[in-house]
Amino acid sequence: MPRRKRNAGSSSDGTEDSDFSTDLEHTDSSESDGTSRRSARVTRSSARLSQSSQDSSPVRNLQSFGTEEPAYSTRRVTRSQQQPTPVTPKKYPLRQTRSSGSETEQVVDFSDRGHLTGKHERHFSISGCPLYHNLSADECKAPTERQLRYKEKVAELRKKRNSGLSKEQKEKYMEHRQTYGNTREPLLENLTSEYDLDLFRRAQARASEDLEKLRLQGQITEGSNMIKTIAFGRYELDTWYHSPYPEEYARLGRLYMCEFCLKYMKSQTILRRHMAKCVWKHPPGDEIYRKGSVSVFEVDGKKNKIYCQNLCLLAKLFLDHKTLYYDVEPFLFYVMTEADNTGCHLIGYFSKEKNSFLNYNVSCILTMPQYMRQGYGKMLIDFSYLLSKVEEKVGSPERPLSDLGLISYRSYWKEVLLRYLHNFQGKEISIKEISQETAVNPVDIVSTLQALQMLKYWKGKHLVLKRQDLIDEWIAKEAKRSNSNKTMDPSCLKWTPPKGT
Repeated sequence: MPRRKRNAGSSSDGTEDSDFSTDLEHTDSSESDGTSRRSARVTRSSARLSQSSQDSSPVRNLQSFGTEEPAYSTRRVTRSQQQPTPVTPKKYPLRQTRSSGSETEQVVDFSDRGHLTGKHERHFSISGCPLYHNLSADECKAPTERQLRYKEKVAELRKKRNSGLSKEQKEKYMEHRQTYGNTREPLLENLTSEYDLDLFRRAQARASEDLEKLRLQGQITEGSNMIKTIAFGRYELDTWYHSPYPEEYARLGRLYMCEFCLKYMKSQTILRRHMAKCVWKHPPGDEIYRKGSVSVFEVDGKKNKIYCQNLCLLAKLFLDHKTLYYDVEPFLFYVMTEADNTGCHLIGYFSKEKNSFLNYNVSCILTMPQYMRQGYGKMLIDFSYLLSKVEEKVGSPERPLSDLGLISYRSYWKEVLLRYLHNFQGKEISIKEISQETAVNPVDIVSTLQALQMLKYWKGKHLVLKRQDLIDEWIAKEAKRSNSNKTMDPSCLKWTPPKGT
């Protein structure tokens, strides 16, 4: 747009500026002749700037504050200063909007002395300037009366802290730590003042509340890019832990999986197209066990690497301690399925090393959430010990066990021992004999007997107590189990131990 030629003595909006400049000259002429006459030339741009500053109250206060200093009253604003100029650290640009809608920038000089927090001698931004907040540097340094009262109150409350713990309290704290370890928070009473403990509890509650709100809003999850749900066959499963799927899939929050080949996809449409052409109806590998609709397949991690990697990634969604994802070649995977007219559906699996130096018969074990609490976990454990019996070895699961895995194994070991004691007719029993017949590690046998309070030390010997009440309780539970298919039948196993590879 071409610039309009301005007449001397007229503003941009057509109003006269001569009266404004004449008043200023008349004020200067009234000063004494002995003093030098100050120049009060004000250009049309400074006049417009002063008029517009009266429309905005925050900037008007700042400008009126500055006019009390002589350096501001005699400042000349030339036409060249109407253009944007570099801003020094002591000058803060303040934008104001005129009635016409355009923005003009006014630069106001403040001293950089002091800081709003009172902790620093200088400031370098307007947010830390005491003058901008209508305060002085000394006022920021001095604490307010309210702050002093609060500080005295806190000091008084903290004086009530106990000097130290008594011997009984220390024993109580140590017993709690030994019992629960890191699964529970340590006891905090009497360690500090009641004020600090209450402050800590409120902070914990506030943090948990904020995290819960963010979780419900979908803004955060446990672990970065955590997958929340998976569509697996006819089930939609909520995940428990983070699994290292590729980022482009993990950030979606929801995955669609083929329940036969375990391939993961981004959308329902891709899954539907995949299912239309997927030829898999059971896991790859050899079927080594079948009884009714339950089958077990042995899958070599070296021959079927992609399938085993996908299986490990799927398992990590429901296991906390699992660390194996991609190095699957040294392992064998035993996958349990349930067959119907559509195919063999995944129930669970366990993996074991091909050559285990410590004779671990299980490296990782998982039962899918939709099949939990139905007896399939014990079937997997029983099958791992069945393989150990065929190999004529004593086996034990690799540590650490997950929470659910530890519960399942303890329940299985208890059942094995009670069955053995129920059928035992001799007078003397040996831990070694129990281990050889059941393929359970002697360490696991002893820990289970101690948990059942069936192992006692008397006259320099360890005695195994045959508690008939526990045996009768186990017999009653066995009688209530109507479904006999949830047990492994050794006659249905068609397997020979693989040779070292």
